[in-house]
Amino acid sequence: NGIRNPFGYQPWRDKRSFAAMFDILEADIIVFQETKIQRKDLSDDMVLVPGWDCYFSLPKHKKGYSGVVIYTRQSVCAPTRAEEGITGILCPPSSSTSFSNLPEEQQIGGYPTPAQLAASPVDATTLDSEGRCVVLEFPAFVLFGIYSPANRDETRDEFRLGFLDVLDARIRNLIAEGKRVFLTGDLNISRDELDAANAKASMRKQGLTGFDFVSTPARRLFNHLLEGGKVFGERDEGREQSVLWDICRAFHPDRKGMFTCWEQKVNARPANCGARIDYVLCDLAMKDWFLDSNIQEGLMGSDHCPVYAVLKDTVFMNGLEHNIRDVMNPSGMFLDGRRQREYSATSDPLPSSGKLIPEFFGRRNIRDMFARKPSLLQFQSNSTSSKEVDGPAVAAASQESSVTELVSQINRRAEEPRDSTATVPTSSPFAVGKKRSAPAMTGSKSTKRGKSGSSTAAPPVTGKGQQSLKGFFKPSATSGSNVASVIQEITVSQTSLGNDIFGPVCRPVAALAESHPAPDVHREAASLDSAIDLHRKVCAQPNSGESPSADASPTSSRRVIQFQENVHDPVESKESWSKLFTKPAVPRCEGHDEPCTSLLTKKPGVNLGRSFWMCPRPLGPSGAKEKNTPWQCQTFIWCSDWNPDAING
Repeated sequence: NGIRNPFGYQPWRDKRSFAAMFDILEADIIVFQETKIQRKDLSDDMVLVPGWDCYFSLPKHKKGYSGVVIYTRQSVCAPTRAEEGITGILCPPSSSTSFSNLPEEQQIGGYPTPAQLAASPVDATTLDSEGRCVVLEFPAFVLFGIYSPANRDETRDEFRLGFLDVLDARIRNLIAEGKRVFLTGDLNISRDELDAANAKASMRKQGLTGFDFVSTPARRLFNHLLEGGKVFGERDEGREQSVLWDICRAFHPDRKGMFTCWEQKVNARPANCGARIDYVLCDLAMKDWFLDSNIQEGLMGSDHCPVYAVLKDTVFMNGLEHNIRDVMNPSGMFLDGRRQREYSATSDPLPSSGKLIPEFFGRRNIRDMFARKPSLLQFQSNSTSSKEVDGPAVAAASQESSVTELVSQINRRAEEPRDSTATVPTSSPFAVGKKRSAPAMTGSKSTKRGKSGSSTAAPPVTGKGQQSLKGFFKPSATSGSNVASVIQEITVSQTSLGNDIFGPVCRPVAALAESHPAPDVHREAASLDSAIDLHRKVCAQPNSGESPSADASPTSSRRVIQFQENVHDPVESKESWSKLFTKPAVPRCEGHDEPCTSLLTKKPGVNLGRSFWMCPRPLGPSGAKEKNTPWQCQTFIWCSDWNPDAING
């Protein structure tokens, strides 16, 4: 359901972090399947989990699909090799050499032979392109994290069987080489009738027998791997011996209802109508390595529940007793269960580690920003500054004097009083549209050229160069005549309808200009905004000489009446729209008289995309709809056929 999905449920949503989740699980190796992420979706909290290492296998082409990741606790275990895929055809990060072609000391081994790959209906590249397998090797065993294809429809049968066939070959090859194997993950196979709640109902519906049920191709192939697996007839060639042990079933051999997956669409989990398709399997040589194994059906966050196995503190390998930590880490890291050296974040992670992904590896810490050392360029400039002090000093002095002279000229001209109604003479160096020559500046470079404004509203150009600080505190250079012209340009469009109904909007703008002469620019700093505000205030004052209703005529009255007749009642309109968009009443189920729930058909066929109503209660333990029981009844109504008005009538 997605690697972040558990954070919407208790107990994960309190802290919403992977580190807190792993502490609650109390595990040292954690395997996720169906992560449904792409590489671009990886984030710091997912990859850089403190105290943990991670190894991802992500789909190469499909988005939001499949995916496997294994997390290992650095304080307890550290793998010696890591690979992605089951065939060995993929390449390590930053390498063009496939895993199967690496030097022997870098290989995990057991890769399917060309003959074994040829027997598969799907080529090796396609099998490993969906991100379904991560392989880690420890001195104790080789760990497989698997997400096997599901049995959705017939179009995927070849891929599913090809994946299981190559996986079987890889496991058997590793065991033949003398290595122990631990297989865990979502295999999407229930091994026999005891592992599926609706097995009998399904067989009855399809007309199958118990022999037919366990002899389906995927189930038969899986049972070839398991000790005690039901295989009817002669065993397949090359699979004469069983090689794996079902740890969880071995600890609970007769337990019913030990399911790990439930159908969410029909809310089958409350009644425990599910299937056991998630496993922890080990090499037959490891049967006495485990203290306990079970499912954790109470932990929510997915349509699956966790399955776990607990290793003993000491195990026997090749007739010798070893502390489990000694054989779960590289040589020399632990001795008799005691750490000899600390885990190195730089040398111990393998090339396939998520922490070495370029997006997360070698990034600078924010503290580095405050601990910068002087650059080589700064060091060289400081060392040579004493040698060049004479030349730059003379140039700087000449520049300083010229700049000081220019600033003083600008300040003197800015302080000169100006008539608010007078215009600037064209002969003045401040005339708009004229350019004046820049004052001579000995030993200094020409400064940036200021932006030229319009010929009517632009402020005077005080010369080239940077503006004086006093310019920011001076009033605007807009003259009184300009303000008056701006006021005269502000007109109000008085249409015939406006004059007839509402009377004059405001007094003429000319009267406004006469009664309110332009203010002194230097004292009040009149601007366009202040002129507009003043105009609005005058318009808001009532006109003593005119009455708004004095000019009203019969024509305007008729227009008002006609205008009112065309207005719709807002209350009536709201009620009409509310009735139009109100959802129809929900039907009630026949067995419990409870409001039904609406679902959408996703099964291919003529009804694909149609919605329907059904009983809201969860499916019963039998996996079928029941009568006169607390579980889901047989109510089923197509939404298109539901007409509450006809029933109420």
